[in-house]
Amino acid sequence: MSTKTRPRKGSQKFTTDNETSTQRAVLTVGLIFVLSILSLAYVYASFPELEEDEKQYMKLPFHIEDAKNLGRLLGRYKDLYYFQVLAGLFIVYIFLQTFAIPGSIFLSILSGFLFPFPLALLLVCTCSALGATLCYLLSSLLGRKLLFKYFPEKANDWTVTVKKHRDNLLNYMLFLRMTPLLPNWFINLASPVIGVPLVPFTVGTFFGVAPPSFVAIQAGQTLNKLTSSADAWSWNSILILCAFALLSLVPILFKQRLKQKFE
Repeated sequence: MSTKTRPRKGSQKFTTDNETSTQRAVLTVGLIFVLSILSLAYVYASFPELEEDEKQYMKLPFHIEDAKNLGRLLGRYKDLYYFQVLAGLFIVYIFLQTFAIPGSIFLSILSGFLFPFPLALLLVCTCSALGATLCYLLSSLLGRKLLFKYFPEKANDWTVTVKKHRDNLLNYMLFLRMTPLLPNWFINLASPVIGVPLVPFTVGTFFGVAPPSFVAIQAGQTLNKLTSSADAWSWNSILILCAFALLSLVPILFKQRLKQKFE
């Protein structure tokens, strides 16, 4: 006589609640995306009316020629509409970072072209930190649920690894932001999933993006001479970035030495 095992009511309820939570997360992310698009539309609509031959250049820059054309366009309007240009760049930069859309490197270069160096550096670091934090929050809302649903063992392993290095996460974040080992969009999406706390993530991002942003902003001062985004990087700038990245790991090595000494 065969017996069928009925699923427990508690298990069914947990599965249903989990699916409902995931659906809500998807809807929330979709709503935030729609609101962000509307914000971009508002920025475009509130900008001064452009000439017919200028409208083609008012678009997100995805290569250096787009950045040059947009830079010339914004440069003509910057003196009369300084706040609109600054606010527009601020909102667009955060939008790209929030939804892991490529192109923020060109906005960093544009910042150096349009604004004084200290303001451009503060603008880029602030936008990077805010946009990355919003991306982090969206990923924690949805990405963590998906990872633990489809790859529970891998998710648990990563979480354990992060907990082991919890005291040094700020230094690791600084190192990752200064080096091209992992793309920034991947760091933004993966950090909440593997359990990196928000505070070291945001602080590490703000200060970690400063050295590479310094290079991009400096290149923006000669925007018209650039032929690609790669022209912003020289061997000297790469070596300096590597030096800063290694310095960010020195406190970790120092802590390990002290720990070994007193054990």
